[in-house]
Amino acid sequence: MHLRKALIACVLVCGAAVPAAAQPASITGNWKADDGKSVIEFYPCGPRICGRIARFLVPEPAGGARDTENPDKALRNRKLLGLRVFWNLAPGGTRFKGKGYSPEDGRNFNAEVWREGNVLKVRGCVLVICRTAGFTRA
Repeated sequence: MHLRKALIACVLVCGAAVPAAAQPASITGNWKADDGKSVIEFYPCGPRICGRIARFLVPEPAGGARDTENPDKALRNRKLLGLRVFWNLAPGGTRFKGKGYSPEDGRNFNAEVWREGNVLKVRGCVLVICRTAGFTRA
């Protein structure tokens, strides 16, 4: 009986000593895209993080920039300003993982977003082709 109590006490103490899983650094706020064309705002949306085009750093065409490359013809006339381009970003290890959309080519992609110091890294993958971009605080 004493052995059983000692074993339970050991399990409880050892379990309490396990470090908590690392949470990724916050990505919320405004970040300037590496191409210098736009600012993306990452914000809480429910229990996850989303990102939208907050403003353009280059002049827009008359009437506003449109989602002309969208594969869905019905969406090609929607304005890009305010468009949600990241969604369902959930913490996973040291990164946020979710989905993204590129209005430049009309593709959805698997997204990973994380901080490296003052740089926000965004990695997008379509099938096996991946690209990583660095964003700076706006």
